Amino acid sequence: MNQPPSQSQSESQAPPLSTAATPSPPRIDSRASFAAALHWGFERAIAGGARCITCSDPNFEAWPLNDPALLQQLTAWLRLPQRRLQLLAASYDTVPRQLPRFTTWRRDWAHAIQALQPQPEFALDLPTLLLDDRNISVHLIDPLHWRGRAADDPRTRMLWQEKIDVVLQRSEAAFAVTTLGL
Repeated sequence: MNQPPSQSQSESQAPPLSTAATPSPPRIDSRASFAAALHWGFERAIAGGARCITCSDPNFEAWPLNDPALLQQLTAWLRLPQRRLQLLAASYDTVPRQLPRFTTWRRDWAHAIQALQPQPEFALDLPTLLLDDRNISVHLIDPLHWRGRAADDPRTRMLWQEKIDVVLQRSEAAFAVTTLGL
Protein backbone atom coordinates (compact mmCIF):
# COMPACT_ATOMS: atom_id res chain seq x y z
CA MET A 1 0.00 0.00 0.00
CA ASN A 2 2.65 2.44 -1.04
CA GLN A 3 1.04 5.71 -1.88
CA PRO A 4 2.75 8.64 -3.57
CA PRO A 5 3.62 11.46 -1.18
CA SER A 6 0.95 14.05 -0.72
CA GLN A 7 1.34 17.54 -2.17
CA SER A 8 2.14 19.03 1.23
CA GLN A 9 4.89 16.45 1.88
CA SER A 10 6.66 17.08 -1.41
CA GLU A 11 6.47 20.85 -0.95
CA SER A 12 8.06 20.58 2.48
CA GLN A 13 11.05 18.70 1.07
CA ALA A 14 13.06 21.73 -0.03
CA PRO A 15 16.77 21.53 -0.84
CA PRO A 16 19.02 21.74 2.20
CA LEU A 17 19.72 25.25 3.43
CA SER A 18 23.46 24.74 3.15
CA THR A 19 23.19 24.45 -0.63
CA ALA A 20 20.96 27.50 -0.99
CA ALA A 21 22.76 29.61 1.62
CA THR A 22 26.29 29.01 0.34
CA PRO A 23 26.48 29.54 -3.39
CA SER A 24 29.51 28.04 -5.07
CA PRO A 25 32.37 30.37 -5.96
CA PRO A 26 31.80 32.06 -9.32
CA ARG A 27 33.97 31.45 -12.35
CA ILE A 28 36.13 34.41 -13.44
CA ASP A 29 36.52 34.69 -17.20
CA SER A 30 35.59 38.31 -18.00
CA ARG A 31 35.65 41.76 -16.45
CA ALA A 32 31.96 41.41 -15.52
CA SER A 33 32.51 38.01 -13.92
CA PHE A 34 35.46 39.45 -11.97
CA ALA A 35 33.18 42.17 -10.58
CA ALA A 36 30.56 39.51 -9.76
CA ALA A 37 33.22 37.42 -8.02
CA LEU A 38 34.25 40.42 -5.92
CA HIS A 39 30.61 40.99 -4.95
CA TRP A 40 30.40 37.29 -4.05
CA GLY A 41 33.62 37.55 -2.01
CA PHE A 42 32.44 40.59 -0.04
CA GLU A 43 29.00 39.03 0.55
CA ARG A 44 30.44 35.70 1.72
CA ALA A 45 33.05 37.38 3.94
CA ILE A 46 30.46 39.61 5.59
CA ALA A 47 27.93 36.78 5.98
CA GLY A 48 30.68 34.54 7.39
CA GLY A 49 31.47 37.01 10.17
CA ALA A 50 34.87 38.14 8.93
CA ARG A 51 36.57 40.74 11.10
CA CYS A 52 39.08 41.80 8.46
CA ILE A 53 38.81 42.00 4.68
CA THR A 54 42.01 42.66 2.73
CA CYS A 55 41.89 44.02 -0.82
CA SER A 56 45.02 44.18 -2.95
CA ASP A 57 45.37 45.62 -6.45
CA PRO A 58 47.83 47.80 -8.35
CA ASN A 59 45.22 50.63 -8.58
CA PHE A 60 41.65 49.31 -7.97
CA GLU A 61 40.41 50.58 -11.36
CA ALA A 62 38.41 47.42 -12.15
CA TRP A 63 36.90 46.99 -8.68
CA PRO A 64 33.18 47.74 -8.17
CA LEU A 65 33.88 49.92 -5.13
CA ASN A 66 31.55 52.68 -6.42
CA ASP A 67 28.54 50.35 -6.28
CA PRO A 68 26.01 51.79 -3.79
CA ALA A 69 24.78 48.32 -2.76
CA LEU A 70 28.33 47.20 -1.96
CA LEU A 71 29.03 50.37 0.01
CA GLN A 72 25.81 49.81 1.96
CA GLN A 73 26.92 46.25 2.81
CA LEU A 74 30.35 47.49 3.87
CA THR A 75 28.77 50.24 5.98
CA ALA A 76 26.63 47.73 7.88
CA TRP A 77 29.65 45.46 8.32
CA LEU A 78 31.97 48.23 9.52
CA ARG A 79 29.39 49.28 12.12
CA LEU A 80 30.02 45.98 13.89
CA PRO A 81 32.77 46.01 16.53
CA GLN A 82 36.39 45.33 15.58
CA ARG A 83 35.87 45.29 11.81
CA ARG A 84 38.66 46.46 9.49
CA LEU A 85 39.00 46.90 5.75
CA GLN A 86 42.60 46.86 4.50
CA LEU A 87 43.44 48.29 1.09
CA LEU A 88 46.81 47.65 -0.49
CA ALA A 89 47.68 49.38 -3.76
CA ALA A 90 50.80 50.29 -5.68
CA SER A 91 49.21 53.66 -6.42
CA TYR A 92 46.06 55.47 -5.29
CA ASP A 93 46.49 58.30 -7.81
CA THR A 94 43.48 57.36 -9.96
CA VAL A 95 41.16 56.24 -7.15
CA PRO A 96 39.58 59.69 -6.46
CA ARG A 97 38.77 60.12 -10.18
CA GLN A 98 37.75 56.51 -10.90
CA LEU A 99 35.90 55.86 -7.63
CA PRO A 100 34.50 59.20 -6.37
CA ARG A 101 31.60 57.66 -4.40
CA PHE A 102 33.98 55.27 -2.64
CA THR A 103 36.46 58.10 -1.91
CA THR A 104 33.70 60.20 -0.32
CA TRP A 105 32.28 57.21 1.60
CA ARG A 106 35.74 56.32 2.91
CA ARG A 107 36.05 59.67 4.72
CA ASP A 108 33.36 58.62 7.19
CA TRP A 109 35.01 55.26 7.82
CA ALA A 110 38.69 56.27 7.94
CA HIS A 111 38.98 54.88 11.46
CA ALA A 112 38.15 51.38 10.16
CA ILE A 113 39.78 51.48 6.73
CA GLN A 114 43.53 51.17 6.39
CA ALA A 115 45.01 52.19 3.02
CA LEU A 116 48.58 51.03 2.50
CA GLN A 117 51.18 51.30 -0.23
CA PRO A 118 53.97 48.71 -0.50
CA GLN A 119 57.62 49.46 -0.97
CA PRO A 120 58.57 49.78 -4.66
CA GLU A 121 60.13 46.30 -4.89
CA PHE A 122 56.83 44.72 -3.82
CA ALA A 123 54.60 47.03 -5.87
CA LEU A 124 55.63 45.46 -9.17
CA ASP A 125 54.21 42.02 -8.33
CA LEU A 126 51.19 43.11 -6.30
CA PRO A 127 48.36 40.60 -6.85
CA THR A 128 44.73 41.51 -7.51
CA LEU A 129 43.21 39.80 -4.53
CA LEU A 130 40.37 39.87 -1.99
CA LEU A 131 40.83 37.91 1.26
CA ASP A 132 38.91 37.64 4.46
CA ASP A 133 40.17 36.24 7.75
CA ARG A 134 38.13 33.04 7.39
CA ASN A 135 37.91 31.10 4.10
CA ILE A 136 37.21 33.49 1.22
CA SER A 137 39.66 34.42 -1.53
CA VAL A 138 39.15 36.01 -4.95
CA HIS A 139 42.25 36.22 -7.14
CA LEU A 140 42.56 37.70 -10.62
CA ILE A 141 45.36 35.57 -12.08
CA ASP A 142 45.51 37.10 -15.58
CA PRO A 143 44.37 40.74 -15.68
CA LEU A 144 44.87 40.94 -19.45
CA HIS A 145 42.39 38.14 -20.22
CA TRP A 146 40.32 38.49 -17.02
CA ARG A 147 41.00 34.99 -15.74
CA GLY A 148 40.92 34.24 -12.07
CA ARG A 149 39.73 32.04 -9.26
CA ALA A 150 37.32 32.52 -6.39
CA ALA A 151 37.42 30.06 -3.51
CA ASP A 152 35.72 29.30 -0.24
CA ASP A 153 38.63 27.26 1.04
CA PRO A 154 40.70 27.90 4.20
CA ARG A 155 43.88 26.41 2.71
CA THR A 156 43.84 28.65 -0.39
CA ARG A 157 43.06 31.68 1.73
CA MET A 158 45.88 30.86 4.16
CA LEU A 159 48.44 30.53 1.37
CA TRP A 160 47.48 33.94 0.00
CA GLN A 161 47.37 35.46 3.48
CA GLU A 162 50.95 34.39 4.14
CA LYS A 163 52.10 35.96 0.86
CA ILE A 164 50.18 39.19 1.34
CA ASP A 165 51.31 39.55 4.99
CA VAL A 166 54.90 39.85 3.79
CA VAL A 167 53.87 42.82 1.64
CA LEU A 168 51.65 44.36 4.33
CA GLN A 169 54.53 44.32 6.81
CA ARG A 170 56.62 46.30 4.33
CA SER A 171 53.95 48.88 3.49
CA GLU A 172 53.17 52.33 4.76
CA ALA A 173 50.05 54.43 5.08
CA ALA A 174 48.86 56.06 1.85
CA PHE A 175 45.73 57.60 0.27
CA ALA A 176 45.09 60.34 2.80
CA VAL A 177 41.47 60.97 3.71
CA THR A 178 41.93 64.72 3.37
CA THR A 179 44.68 66.65 1.69
CA LEU A 180 45.97 70.01 2.81
CA GLY A 181 46.21 72.59 0.07
CA LEU A 182 49.36 74.25 1.38
